[in-house]
Amino acid sequence: MTKLSRRSWITVLCSALFTPTKAQNREQQEPTIPLLELKDFHPTSMLHVPSTRVERARFPAIDFHTHLTTVMGRPMPSSAVPVEGTDGPRASFSSKPEDVLALLDRKNVRCAVNLTGGYGPALDEVIRSWQTPFPGRVMVFTEPWWTRVAERGYAQFQADEIGRASSIGARGLKVMKTLGLYLRENVYTGPLIKVSDPRFDLMWEAAGVHRMPVAIHVSDPEANFQRIDRFNERYLDMIVRPEWSFYGKDFPTDRELQEDRNRIVARHPGTNFVALHMGNVENLGYTTECLDKYPNLYVEFGARVDELGRQPRTARRFFDKFQDRVLFGTDAIMDTADALAGKEALYETYFRFLETEDDYFEPKPNARWRIYGIGLSDAILRKVYHENAERLLHLRA
Repeated sequence: MTKLSRRSWITVLCSALFTPTKAQNREQQEPTIPLLELKDFHPTSMLHVPSTRVERARFPAIDFHTHLTTVMGRPMPSSAVPVEGTDGPRASFSSKPEDVLALLDRKNVRCAVNLTGGYGPALDEVIRSWQTPFPGRVMVFTEPWWTRVAERGYAQFQADEIGRASSIGARGLKVMKTLGLYLRENVYTGPLIKVSDPRFDLMWEAAGVHRMPVAIHVSDPEANFQRIDRFNERYLDMIVRPEWSFYGKDFPTDRELQEDRNRIVARHPGTNFVALHMGNVENLGYTTECLDKYPNLYVEFGARVDELGRQPRTARRFFDKFQDRVLFGTDAIMDTADALAGKEALYETYFRFLETEDDYFEPKPNARWRIYGIGLSDAILRKVYHENAERLLHLRA
């Protein structure tokens, strides 16, 4: 046996102490996996599938759901009751008509319906600034004067305001989810006022008399009415925007709001109602029942391509069946500080969803999941893009 010198023993010992083990080598070679917060998880799809960019609508479109202006004291996208100044309701203008019209031209959108035209003097301002100078390009809807709801004689006053709005050029009536989720007996306090409250019957009737369709939004995604926990598919939305949650307190359920809307649709068969955001987009079976039952009810799908696009076969069947009662709309909000930022991509997402059969693509603005196109036929596209809106807005002879 070979004897090792003292120096050799020290060399062997040092080698054993400082030579990395296999496990240590693995740790050095493998990168450390960073921990992410759930809100920062945004994976890139590894699917290699056709991707189609649709820059312009295939046929000239009427965007039935835009917000070009709003009432001061209710910054978009809030649906809270406005806080008016001492001089009454005033209009807010954050974008210039020429910039908006240039965007619409690029996207082949021939007309934008500004649903939030306001009421009282604010409505006059909006019509004077947006509709009168650009006939056929911008159409303005009026809104109820909610801050006067507790006044004596409100029902007749509001009906008369619909007549006045029609006389100065308003083309329809927009009802936000203010009614049902925000408006209270004392305007800001007291019990919530129901959508079907009879004090609004004269208003609904007046809209029918003046041939003004009612664009009505009474609810939100079903998850917004559920407990905010690990089972809620919109958990991240609720964390970022907690005011979007209507769980608990004295809020009605989503289905209660939908049924309350149906009551006014049934009570006023001479008035056309458009359920914005598809009514109940997560349950197209229920929406089908509503359309089958109420011939004066239409739907529009602004801000809901993320929901429709994750159920493409069901959505396609729905569009096929109700091709004469579905309206194109985006819910494009253009009365904010960043005004037109991202609107090109927004329109292209809608066109791609409607016109292609692309798989698993990311909608803009970003949703929590990817969607699929439904590839509608040209005949149905024409109806959805403009023919149905033309009929409802009395633009066709």
